[in-house]
Amino acid sequence: MAKLKLSLSDIQIKAWINSDVRFEDRADGNGLYLCYRVTMAAPMWRFRYRLAGNRRQMFIGSYGQLSLADARKKAKELSARVSLGYDPAQEKQTRKSEAVAQIEMVNNRITVAVLSDRYYQERIAPKLVKPEQVLGHINRLNAYLGKMFVEDVTGKHVNDMYQTDLKRGYSASTNKLREHTLRIFGYATAQHLIPYNPAQWLDVSYAGGKQESRERNLSREELTALFTDMAATKGFGRDNYLTVKLLLILCVRKSELIKALKSDFDLVSETWTLIKTTSKKGKSIVIPLPVQAIDALNELFIRAADSDSLLPARSAQHRKLAHISEATINVALSKIKNNEHFTIHDLRRTGKTKLQEIGVDEYISERCLNHKVSGVQGTYGRHDFFDERKKALQLWANYLEACETGKEWNVTPIRKTV
Repeated sequence: MAKLKLSLSDIQIKAWINSDVRFEDRADGNGLYLCYRVTMAAPMWRFRYRLAGNRRQMFIGSYGQLSLADARKKAKELSARVSLGYDPAQEKQTRKSEAVAQIEMVNNRITVAVLSDRYYQERIAPKLVKPEQVLGHINRLNAYLGKMFVEDVTGKHVNDMYQTDLKRGYSASTNKLREHTLRIFGYATAQHLIPYNPAQWLDVSYAGGKQESRERNLSREELTALFTDMAATKGFGRDNYLTVKLLLILCVRKSELIKALKSDFDLVSETWTLIKTTSKKGKSIVIPLPVQAIDALNELFIRAADSDSLLPARSAQHRKLAHISEATINVALSKIKNNEHFTIHDLRRTGKTKLQEIGVDEYISERCLNHKVSGVQGTYGRHDFFDERKKALQLWANYLEACETGKEWNVTPIRKTV
């Protein structure tokens, strides 16, 4: 029997750490993978397996805590349990729940982890369309304070948590952590678990500070560089390239595009019906598709094969969702070097800014972004402006094509022509 060839080495892993090379997965064999995301302080070992035809995965420790040799030994042990029909991930969750329940029983006191779980199940999960976005902040709270009993938490503990979290370099995220910490301990006071909220007097100045509205939009030179860098960056991928291109052309939200089904698009009539389940405003809208968008969609349809999703989950991803995750494009863009930082949402702001620069009326540019227009005009003006939006988006797509191909942009902006 041939000996299993292993892929990783301690020298290689330490070189990645020293060079700050980040990645989602590096395979070693026998279901063992190494993950080193930008949010991780150290690389994490992940074990993947199949059980009853379903993909499963679990983290088994960090590289600092578990050496390569020990991680391989652990993966071998877990593989043996899987072969006997056991589910290691479920066993781990069961042990965790039992430990939490045991702590909860001590003197009828509950931990912050138990409190935050109750808050999430009762106040978040049933009410939000995307509760998983809140879960990330709650998990960070639990990482800092989760093992403490609720009544033992003081304002100093909360402030120390904020200051530690700020060192990650994401002040807006720390503000979100503050927001949910305030609400979770407020929930505890409403349940008469504690007499006062320890986070009550810690305003935004203790966390990320007041956040200024972003005004970032990409210049013509930056758009040209973005197309060039996406094509040249190793591991960026054609699917990601086409996705970013469509986000730019159509000026839609990332979540709207990644959740789209192929059946939502009519490439013959050159339209995309953005259905209610993906539209932030809760109303369907028919989006005209420029020629360049049709070309990108045709290619994505082929690449999606028999999937119903336009952007199906990748083979290396956990298959809880039919489509790629919310973080997929962010991770891909983080691989691009030498680009001034921008967010996915900045692409929409870029589209809005450039539409106006090339002569598109303010009202039409707002409708191109699927924004609800305020005031009397928004209340009584029910005309969809489909033809005007189609002309505007095609003009914008032509501009982007010039950026992508390096051609000159010769159209002179003329106001009130669209």
